[in-house]
Amino acid sequence: MYAAFTAFLDQGDEAIVFEPFFDQYISNIELPGGVVKSVPLTPPSNDGTDIVSSSEWKLDFEQLEKTITEKTKMIVLNTPHNPIGKVFSKEELLKIGELAVKHNIIILSDEVYDSLYYTDSFNRIATLTPELARLTLTVGSAGKTFSATGWRVGWVIGHPELLKHVTAAHTRIVFTVNSPLQQATADAFNQAQTNTYFSDNVESFKKKYAIFNSVWDELGLPYTVPEGGYFLLVNFNKVDFESVEKTVEFPEDIMNRPKDFKLAYWLIQEFGIVSIPTSEFYGKENEHMGENYLRFAVCKDDHLLEEAVEKLRGLKKYIKN
Repeated sequence: MYAAFTAFLDQGDEAIVFEPFFDQYISNIELPGGVVKSVPLTPPSNDGTDIVSSSEWKLDFEQLEKTITEKTKMIVLNTPHNPIGKVFSKEELLKIGELAVKHNIIILSDEVYDSLYYTDSFNRIATLTPELARLTLTVGSAGKTFSATGWRVGWVIGHPELLKHVTAAHTRIVFTVNSPLQQATADAFNQAQTNTYFSDNVESFKKKYAIFNSVWDELGLPYTVPEGGYFLLVNFNKVDFESVEKTVEFPEDIMNRPKDFKLAYWLIQEFGIVSIPTSEFYGKENEHMGENYLRFAVCKDDHLLEEAVEKLRGLKKYIKN
């Protein structure tokens, strides 16, 4: 992705991201001189009281078009989405694509969780129209696909006219790559075509979500049901935050951060459970939209998730009636 940004962003060029976003987008855009412009995905109004679907987090297409300027060079799309778990529908992708074609904007489609979706189908924006095939760079990851995140083996698929610039940038950023792991990735794909790896992996993650979500169901804490990926957003608005603040002394660098940072720190101290503050996936202007949520990862052994459920049951005494 950094090679793609470096290939097409000059000083002052703008790239649009959808909040919440994978935090590395920001540094990758800014290093070559790009400017980040953000458009939030809005949760449904009942997300603080009810279990909701990630499909209910909506993009405001009017706001998206208003954000586009003559300096806009790229739109960053992430589906399945980290951290929400949203799988963008064909209709949503076509609307994004219509704006990209209209303004001749490159789409960088981050699809690293493309083998982990729980919907009936998964749509790739590059396959929807010839115009979008010409404008889209699709990013994949062996680390996510084969549960080997430390490998850092990825790829970009796109029209040759786009790829030649990405390749030129990549050569100067990386110069050489880990060939044995590339070969291993190729072999893994060949084997996965002949066995049930992909479907087994999906079923495995469905089980992990069922284990982990059982505690939120018990506690009555609402969460967003993901359509893809392996993350979970839990809304902590029902937790008595005033009581939490009385139980722990926060370090100085946490004191001036949004509420979710304090909640995440408290969860570690009180229960030994690590989460990610969701406001970190927003820019400064909209970080308040994430401060009631914590992001959890379920890509753990089942017994660890079961241990986490036992520990998290201790939250019950902090739930507001």
